[in-house]
Amino acid sequence: MFQKLKTLFTNLTIYGMGDVATSIVSFLLLPIFVRFLSKVDYGIWALLLMVELVAKIVFRWGIDASFMRLYYDCETHGARQRLASTIFFFLFAVNGGLLVAALLSAPWMSDRLFGVPGQTPVLEIVLVNTFIGGFFFIPFHVLRIKQKARTFSGLTFFRSASTLIVRLVLVVGLHYGVLGLALADLVVTLAFTFMLMRWFAPLIRPVFSRPVLAEALRFGLPRVPHGVAQQVIGPGTDSYLLRLLLREPHAAALADIGVYSIGASFGLGLKLFLSAFEYAWAPFYFETMGQPDAKRTFSGMTTYSLAVLVLLAAGLSAVSGDLVRLMTRPDFYAASRVIPWIAMGVTLQGVYLLTSIGLNITKHTEYYPVAAGVAAAVNVGANVVLIPRLGILGPAWSNVISYAVLAGLSLCFSQRFYPIRYERARLAKVAGSGLACYFVAAHLLPPIHSAIAGLLVRGTVVAVGLPLLLALTGFFRAGELDRLRSTTAALRFGRAPKPGTVTAHVAGDAAGPIDTGLTGRTNVGD
Repeated sequence: MFQKLKTLFTNLTIYGMGDVATSIVSFLLLPIFVRFLSKVDYGIWALLLMVELVAKIVFRWGIDASFMRLYYDCETHGARQRLASTIFFFLFAVNGGLLVAALLSAPWMSDRLFGVPGQTPVLEIVLVNTFIGGFFFIPFHVLRIKQKARTFSGLTFFRSASTLIVRLVLVVGLHYGVLGLALADLVVTLAFTFMLMRWFAPLIRPVFSRPVLAEALRFGLPRVPHGVAQQVIGPGTDSYLLRLLLREPHAAALADIGVYSIGASFGLGLKLFLSAFEYAWAPFYFETMGQPDAKRTFSGMTTYSLAVLVLLAAGLSAVSGDLVRLMTRPDFYAASRVIPWIAMGVTLQGVYLLTSIGLNITKHTEYYPVAAGVAAAVNVGANVVLIPRLGILGPAWSNVISYAVLAGLSLCFSQRFYPIRYERARLAKVAGSGLACYFVAAHLLPPIHSAIAGLLVRGTVVAVGLPLLLALTGFFRAGELDRLRSTTAALRFGRAPKPGTVTAHVAGDAAGPIDTGLTGRTNVGD
């Protein structure tokens, strides 16, 4: 048990290091980017990212998830090569045709999407970049499966840092604007493709298997409508709903989308943790699912993972105003109103990620699109009602509502096939403590005129207050803090803890980022 948990937490840390290091630098460079990109520029880029998100899902056909799941069923290296090669050639042939059709219709799509002329070239660049990056999941899934977290993180860092540097050259140095953002992504993707050849080479052979493709599509196709629906739920496509529903001229609507995208990007910073966790979580639960105490382990991991996520969300929400004041200029300050709601949405996405694993374990992935479809419909309906009344707060509120629906339905479906007894009382204490700390830090403290001082004071209130509240409400069981300290020390120095210390605190008694041009962060597995 200890070795499994040690591997999970070690990989989580390593997976996150590449993105975190680059995102810190990107965050510090934000004041430079907002001097060279207007609110309208950010609005256009947000719409382009929506296209990229949807195209990425369609170009993968859901078989990125199939690849990881079926890889565990392959008993020989030849079988794994047949799986990888079949998927590669299928994607190359089918997506190549889709790309040609998309490029031919790009002028028409550009007019309908932006409402302003001159955006066709940048749309075409985004489509080509997404097509090329659509193959990267094959080697990166293998790195995750083989627990090559350091290699994965190093490649993540290289791609993210390179994107950031090229964007600085093209946007700040050459004043290319939105075109510079898109060109930077394409240049780095092309270079990255050559780097990945050493990992593609052992996997791709001139073989193709129709039965393998049929099984991959059977597992993965339900995730296509599920993935599209998830993008309808999330902040990625909210920009287009704002474009349609705001009763403003095109340029004014794009400016509001730009402000919203800045706020959403700060809120989605929580996905640095969530994405790193997801990279480590899927291989972990696939390897653990056959163990006798698997459900107890999953229950305990859910409690502690959500406690960390709530702490981060409460802290980010509390300092949102100070953060935006520090890092942007006055015409972007309204973005701070969006951040707490986006952070809450990410937290609910974490609930979904942690509690829907039974559908993957039991291969009942057909329920994913059902849950996501209902949540997407709720999102669209809520946006139709709220955007005309609340402006940029409309999609932020809708995001929270729809993610709550997604998490709730997915949990119900997963419990039907793979029931897990979650620690409900402890989870309630985590949620209540997080809300209380946010309210005190954001609304009860006196005004703090210095943005830096506000960050320090409000952040400290949450960072200290939440663990204290958890202790006062009896969240920690007798001796659990000592066990946690013992386990943490063991993880740090690579030795096993004393017998009985890990299972107790993990299992308990139970019988889950939008890049708006301001960062260089890119999902390396794209």
